[in-house]
Amino acid sequence: MFFAVALNQTSYTRTDLSGITRAVNRLFQMPVMLLFRHGETLTLALINRRLHKRDESKDVLEKVTLIKDIRFANPHRAHIEILSDLSFDALLEKHSFTNFVTLHAAWQKALDSSELNKRFFLEVANWYFWALNHIEFPKDAPKQDGRDHISVIRLITRLMFCWFIKEKGLVPDTLFDERKLGQILNGFAPNGEADNPVCQQNKAKKQTGLSASPQSVYYKAILQNLFFATLNTEMDKRGWTKEEQNFMAHSLYRYRDLFQNPAAALDLFKNIPFLNGGLFECLDKDLGEKATPRYLRIDGFSRRADSQAVVPDFLFFGPEREVDLSADYGDPKFKRVKVRGLIHTLDHYKFTITENTPIEEEIALDPELSGKVFENLLAAYNPETGATARKQTGSFYTPREIVDYMVDEALIACLKTKVEQTILSASPLFVSHKNRADRIVCFTFVQTLQPGNRNPSHPPPPAPLDPGRSHLLHHLPPR
Repeated sequence: MFFAVALNQTSYTRTDLSGITRAVNRLFQMPVMLLFRHGETLTLALINRRLHKRDESKDVLEKVTLIKDIRFANPHRAHIEILSDLSFDALLEKHSFTNFVTLHAAWQKALDSSELNKRFFLEVANWYFWALNHIEFPKDAPKQDGRDHISVIRLITRLMFCWFIKEKGLVPDTLFDERKLGQILNGFAPNGEADNPVCQQNKAKKQTGLSASPQSVYYKAILQNLFFATLNTEMDKRGWTKEEQNFMAHSLYRYRDLFQNPAAALDLFKNIPFLNGGLFECLDKDLGEKATPRYLRIDGFSRRADSQAVVPDFLFFGPEREVDLSADYGDPKFKRVKVRGLIHTLDHYKFTITENTPIEEEIALDPELSGKVFENLLAAYNPETGATARKQTGSFYTPREIVDYMVDEALIACLKTKVEQTILSASPLFVSHKNRADRIVCFTFVQTLQPGNRNPSHPPPPAPLDPGRSHLLHHLPPR
């Protein structure tokens, strides 16, 4: 069944919409798909149901899947593609369903967030191996086979974190908008040197009035200033470095001459919060007068051309092209791989700042993905795990379902032990009903701690024994 529901408020959380979806589905003996309208957006909700193992006349309501906040006026391209995948013709061609049960299964496969995550990781991994051939960090940066594996992984992790906080509205879209950047930066070459005559002239001379080769304008002027002089610097301490001063002062902005209007450039960053985290700490260091060499250059946040990193603009904004990555993967099937600028890849997907759970998920990339990308790329780089990780293309990571199961089982075991030690030993009422009481108290405790987060696929606790739960709850520890 399909219901369209007009809601009064303009914004609802994922949990709110999941709760409504469950409530409606409890009223019917078949799955109900809901289309919510709230404000200027739509949300499509689908629930997974299965037969009750002990009572076939009932269904167990499992995970709710949402395509959330689809804008009327300017829908995200990821939403358009997801909805296209859900169209009747697309589902029929890919899954060949013949009845409602197989159609429902086709919906579930089309809305499988794990497949979305794998597709995204493969795109990022392809970019990573492609970028290694074009990026050069300073000589002090750790290298393997002459390439900057660790520095490129760090760059990807930093940029992905920025993308998530951009979704929260903490970083302006302008910093990632190719068209607007062309009006802000000098020498910006999003398609490579061929599209910028300034780049061609300076390529032969290797001397320029700019702080760096124009092919690396975006990374230096925007990303390094965002990482080090903005996110890692308190808001009231930000500003430009002064001529011939502030050597190794990484809390100040650099590359003034890469901006068409340096005074206005500071406005791009002024409202971005200070995060006070190690991820954005500049790794260039002054080791002291007695050290040899004294200065350690890893990130290359410097006005000296010989101390800077080279990260070409086309790696962020270049159009799609085919490259040979068969040697990187150790597999001939990667001989013709499509890659594109990393900003284009990030912009192609919908991100959410709310992590998915076993009982509700949004078809979008959630913050857990940052850790997945980081660990998989590290595994691909590590000589001991590299061959295996590259073949698994994104599976070198503990799946969320296994983590959830391990946490649930550990929590239940811990609670049962605590119950036996604190409640059952003091309650003669439960001496002859110990196992049943354990289950009651454990589920009661879990529901008390997080009433909205109990997995609905778990069987409910049995009916409480008299005199009721209130007697038990008084014995629970304050925490």
